[in-house]
Amino acid sequence: MLRLLIAALVIPLGLDFYMPVPEDNPITPEKIELGRRLFNDRRLSRDNTMACSSCHDPDHAFATPAAIASGVFGRRGRRNAPALINRGWGRAFFWDGRSVTLEEQVLKPIEDPNEMDLSIADASRRVGLSPDDISRALATYLRSLMSGNAPYDRYANGDRGALSADVRNGLQIFRGKGNCTACHIGPNFSDEKFHDTGIAWSVTSESFLDEGRAAITGQASDRGAFKTPTLREVEHSPPYMHDGSIATLDAVVEYYDRGGNRHAWLDPELRPLGLSESEKRALVAFLRALSGELTR
Repeated sequence: MLRLLIAALVIPLGLDFYMPVPEDNPITPEKIELGRRLFNDRRLSRDNTMACSSCHDPDHAFATPAAIASGVFGRRGRRNAPALINRGWGRAFFWDGRSVTLEEQVLKPIEDPNEMDLSIADASRRVGLSPDDISRALATYLRSLMSGNAPYDRYANGDRGALSADVRNGLQIFRGKGNCTACHIGPNFSDEKFHDTGIAWSVTSESFLDEGRAAITGQASDRGAFKTPTLREVEHSPPYMHDGSIATLDAVVEYYDRGGNRHAWLDPELRPLGLSESEKRALVAFLRALSGELTR
């Protein structure tokens, strides 16, 4: 059962006032602080060299500037470390959605051999907390990581001067010709669903480089599909896509403008857009207007 109560948090302008919080893990300032300490505690990795913040850098919108995250002993993962902001409103976690709660999600990187490679039992002994205490504190801290009160939010709430004419044009493209709202909707600019945008499709070998969501569901229709990321703070979290293969926002817009990597299973919402150079610049300007106040 969920409670819709966040008395310990101040919700920035533009975000949903209610956040679903498990009744057995209410948000408290003390739990947020414990979670913050654990998030930065290198004892949670096998060789004491990495913390959660090693890949989810607060100065990088809680993402990583590396295309592919690396773990202990230099082990290389398979995907980009996504931004952890506004995950309190998430409905699925990880690029492939393999966790359905934050309490479950936060423990997996600790145990993953290519990330922190430490059993939860060992982690508990090191920090003197039960597995449940670690899970609940880290999940609570993640719920406190929010971004809102961006120029776009102020504009949407009546401040007509919050966006320049060029950015307002970008907003119209975002909603219209660019078809961005097919996936990037709601206060967090994500439908929390899974889409095949063609990034995992190899044009040369005509095969999927990463099964994506299908590895979890076993459904062929989910091959190459990944969760829609938030666009909040997107200018501060390059590189982009699940594999970090696109370095800049301009290049992301170029990719979608040409309709992605075409193949038979591509999401039907993807198609060539025919944006002019000025429209592309305006769209990027709007995306930058989604950066606001980021809690830490």
